[in-house]
Amino acid sequence: MRICIVGCGAVGSLFAANLAQLDDVDVWAYDVSREHVAAINANGLRLSGAGEVVGRLRATADPQELPPCEFGIVATKAMHTEGAIAATAHAFAAGCVATVQNGLGNEEAIAAHVERVIRGTTFPAGKIVEPGHVQWDVKGDTTLGPFEPQPAPLADIERLADSCTRAGMPTRAVPDARGPQWRKVIFNASTNPIGALTGLTHGRVCERLDLRRLVSGLVDEGKAVAAAQGIELDADPEELIDHAARPDVAYDHKASMLQDVEARRTTEIDYLNGGIVRAGREHGVPAPLNEAIWALVKGVEQSWQ
Repeated sequence: MRICIVGCGAVGSLFAANLAQLDDVDVWAYDVSREHVAAINANGLRLSGAGEVVGRLRATADPQELPPCEFGIVATKAMHTEGAIAATAHAFAAGCVATVQNGLGNEEAIAAHVERVIRGTTFPAGKIVEPGHVQWDVKGDTTLGPFEPQPAPLADIERLADSCTRAGMPTRAVPDARGPQWRKVIFNASTNPIGALTGLTHGRVCERLDLRRLVSGLVDEGKAVAAAQGIELDADPEELIDHAARPDVAYDHKASMLQDVEARRTTEIDYLNGGIVRAGREHGVPAPLNEAIWALVKGVEQSWQ
C-alpha cells in the first residue's frame, strides 16, 4: 500500500512518521517547505515528546514527483486545501483521499479534484521544532468515514484505518463521520480562538471561570447548528474540553491557532467559527458568540498588515 501525506506539518508528520514504521506501507510526503523536505530525506522524520519515532520516508516539494498512490491523507491548514489537492490530485486518480484537517469545507475542496473522498477527524497534535523534527504534544484517536456526495468505499476506509491503527495512530472506520467531525469542530471553535486571543494554553483557558463560561456558550451554539442539520454528535464536546484541560493531557498545549497568532500567520478561523456561523445562517440558527469571536480574530490578523 502506498500512502501520500499531503501537507507534512505537525499533524501530517505524526501520520507520516508513524505509518513509515509499517513494512507493508510505502509512505510519501508532499510539503512546500523545501527545508523540511530536505531534512526528512537526509535524516528521516523525527517525532519526540508523547512518542519517540523516526520515520524513513520519501518527501518532495515537487508534486510531479509523486507516484500513483492508493491513499492520500490531507493535513494542510484548511486555507491551503484547494492549492494542495489541485497540485497532487494526479497521484490519486485511482485512489482515495482522506482529510484529517480542522474546520468545515475541506471535503468539498478535495472532491472538486478527486473522485473518492474520506471524511476524517483527528485529535493528535504537536508542533514543528525544526525542519525534520516535530514535537508530539497530544495523543488521540482518529475517525474516518465516507464523504457522502463522493464516498470512498467503506472497505477501503477500513484498510486505511487498520494501517493507521497498526502504526500507533488509533483509527476507526464509521459509516457516518459527521458526528465526530462536528464534535471536533465545536471543540476547536470553542477553545482555540480563546487561547489565540488571550495567549493562554488550553488548560489555563479552562481554569478561568469567566473564559470557561464563554467556551460553554460557544459550544451551545455549535451544538444547535449541528442539531439543525440532523447531525448527532458522537460525544459531548464539553467532556472533551474538560478532559483535555487535565495536566496529563493538554493543559500546557498551545492550540494551533495560538501558534499561528504568535507567528503572525493567517489562522483557520474562517473554517471554524466562520464555518459554524455560515452553517447556522443556512439553517436559520443564530450563532452570535461565534460571529463575535470570528470578527475578533480577523481583527487580530488585520492588525499585522
